Amino acid sequence: MEYRLRHFIDGEWRTGGAQGTIPVINPATEEIVSETERGGEAEIDQAVKAAEAAFNGPWSVITPADRGRLMLRLVQRIEEHKNELARMETEDMGKPLRDSLGDMDGVKQTLEYNAGAADKLQGDTLPLGPEYVDFTWLEPLGVTAHIVPWNFPLGMAVRSLAPALAAGCTAVLKPAEQAPRSALRMAELAVEAGIPRGVVNVVTGYGLEAGAALVRHPGVSGITFTGSVETGRQIMSQAAAGLKPLVLELGGKNAMVLFRDADVDRAITDALDGAFGNCGQVCSAVSRFIVHRDIKDEFLQRLIQRSEMIRVGPGMEDPDLGPLVSRGQYTRVQEYIQGGIRDGARLLSGGRRPDGLVKGFFLLPTVFDQVRPEMRIAREEVFGPVVVVLEFDQDEQAIQIANDVTYGLVAGVYTQDISRALRTARRLKTGSVWINGWYLGGVQAPTGGVKESGFGRERGLAGIHNYLQ
Repeated sequence: MEYRLRHFIDGEWRTGGAQGTIPVINPATEEIVSETERGGEAEIDQAVKAAEAAFNGPWSVITPADRGRLMLRLVQRIEEHKNELARMETEDMGKPLRDSLGDMDGVKQTLEYNAGAADKLQGDTLPLGPEYVDFTWLEPLGVTAHIVPWNFPLGMAVRSLAPALAAGCTAVLKPAEQAPRSALRMAELAVEAGIPRGVVNVVTGYGLEAGAALVRHPGVSGITFTGSVETGRQIMSQAAAGLKPLVLELGGKNAMVLFRDADVDRAITDALDGAFGNCGQVCSAVSRFIVHRDIKDEFLQRLIQRSEMIRVGPGMEDPDLGPLVSRGQYTRVQEYIQGGIRDGARLLSGGRRPDGLVKGFFLLPTVFDQVRPEMRIAREEVFGPVVVVLEFDQDEQAIQIANDVTYGLVAGVYTQDISRALRTARRLKTGSVWINGWYLGGVQAPTGGVKESGFGRERGLAGIHNYLQ
């Protein structure tokens, strides 16, 4: 674990300046499991310069097909070390170990998809007439910045890093300070896989220090960020000075709409994973159930019964649900719960620490009923295992409730009427709409938001074009 106290810059471990270190705390035990460097402008400058040198040097002369082969070698290295990487993520941010292992499979799939596309990025010839030859050719942006959250530490990093590498860019990655270790280890594995030094650099630190310095750095040509709306606005403002292109995913307040003819069995199964998986700490988690009045009582009763069967505990014990990531996040979620009660919502289940767990940031799955659309708990992203149930009578009312928030990331529609499903999907103001399922799609399917959920699309071929010009 020598790398744990250092940045990974230009293919080697480097200590920082006098800023000190940041503790990495296991949210299940509240114990420090590691420390990472508190990077700032100096470390960011070193990393960007290393990425510039690699972009103009060894990475620029490697053929697209060979870039893809090197990325596939990184896939092999991740496979060999997936148990180590998964354990890091469970210790850092709390999720059940089997979920962290599943996330490593997703990391590999993302790398494989983008590796396969590296030599298939083509320009066009334009028919201007017999006296002209006109063509376009795609070039990588250059050095790209990747500022990623803690909920899927390596998965979110590779979601933008893999297409950047496939496009021929180099990268500086700033992982979340709560869960940085798997990103550091991945950068080391990239060099072991043969990817030239300086192509992948990782600087740890706080967003207001290392992240802001990365956004401002004149050597950065493009920025990808996933996180809060407030931070997204700050990054957009800072990036404007350099006219740098952005991809922003800024969360959601996602609705699952259940019409009268919905398959309730399927909806309940999807609801449990969609609402409470990863302790609700997912940008595309369902947090609002908009249910037709005729099936609401059945749905609510079954949702509570099933949610109260969820086992909550330390991630290393492989429960159904681990803790929230930090004390700050735990406090924030509790404030939303108490605010919902004060506003008149009815707490039906959860809302408290599980019996017997005196340490750790654990919270039972929480369900609110009698919620009005204007309540704060029905409008703002909680980012925890907290859901609200709202009812409707007419289709138009359901669509209005679903759209009446500032976010627009994903939504779900449950009905056996395909015409109603497609008609509703077209009117929901979200980047993606899933029909009779939740977390549908794959690495091939572009995702992203509208309104305050951000702009730009990641995954699929659209994701690679973020890093081309």
